[in-house]
Amino acid sequence: MYSSLISMVEKAKRYASEPDRVSLHALEVDFRGNNDSHKVRLRGDEWSCECEHFGTHGLCAHVMTLQRLFATHLTEAQRFTQERISA
Repeated sequence: MYSSLISMVEKAKRYASEPDRVSLHALEVDFRGNNDSHKVRLRGDEWSCECEHFGTHGLCAHVMTLQRLFATHLTEAQRFTQERISA
């Protein structure tokens, strides 16, 4: 009984040391910023955030933080987001 649990724990440790085994396709988090909490989502290659800056510019500190936190699990397109320049 315990041997199968020990085996699963060892396998989990090995998998955790190999982050390239995991790819994120969707993610939804509640991000507690300095002023408010925001829902941040990843769907495919597209990020979104409920904050005002993302709504205006298409990029924000909340998305950039998650891109840094999960970088080893994101595709190239997911890791980098271009800010929209307002004219």
